[in-house]
Amino acid sequence: MNMHLLLSSFLLTTLLFFGCDQGSQPAPEETGSVPVSKIDEPWPVSYLTGKFDPTTHPDFTIIRPEHANQSGLVMRKDAYQAFLSMYEAAQQDGVRLQIISATRNFDRQKQIWEKKWTGATLVEGGVNLATDVPDPTERAKRILRFSSMPGTSRHHWGTDIDLNDLNNEWFSSGEGLKIYTWLQQHAHTYGFCQPYSPKGPERPDGYEEEKWHWSYMPVARELTRQAAVLLKDEDIAGFLGDQTAQSIGVVQKYILGINPLCK
Repeated sequence: MNMHLLLSSFLLTTLLFFGCDQGSQPAPEETGSVPVSKIDEPWPVSYLTGKFDPTTHPDFTIIRPEHANQSGLVMRKDAYQAFLSMYEAAQQDGVRLQIISATRNFDRQKQIWEKKWTGATLVEGGVNLATDVPDPTERAKRILRFSSMPGTSRHHWGTDIDLNDLNNEWFSSGEGLKIYTWLQQHAHTYGFCQPYSPKGPERPDGYEEEKWHWSYMPVARELTRQAAVLLKDEDIAGFLGDQTAQSIGVVQKYILGINPLCK
């Protein structure tokens, strides 16, 4: 009799142990049908600010020619895999998605920024910022309407892509409207979100609306959270006009000034 009681107690203890072990595993978060990446360790600040070479980084891959308008573009492997699923689904609905810009590291963003800063590249309206806008803070704000300050771009992360065209008006009619409507209805299913939605009460700061810019949230959401904790305005440095990062408050207003649905 005692042996039976001992055996029963052992079996009950075993069942409870394995039952609790199974139940302790948390269910993965999801964005549409795409699981959110679980990151145990924070990315270094050098990753958040794009100070690395994505062409040699093990988490990055080259985008195939049929998915881009130019050769040599790269992005994170996980983000590209999600894009491939979205691309195939869009094709079945008669929509062709084409990546026209992907990862840009700090050095590439510095080139873009400094050409506008020095007037080598004119901004909207044909304005030469070096001669027409002498105040550094105002000059930086003019560039920030459509170009990121080096060290602050989501394109540093390999999670963000520009699709089809860089003009909001193009997405307002014809093929552009068809593509944008499809993205609004389906992109979230594959983990993508439009970070630069129209500015207003819910998004008073940051860049102007960009209907072409889509971010792979299973990774970008965590990167955004880590940027909020780890990045300071003084970390945004190493280019012409970098002293304006602190006077503008670029981390809070631009890195974190995104569509609330993408946070």
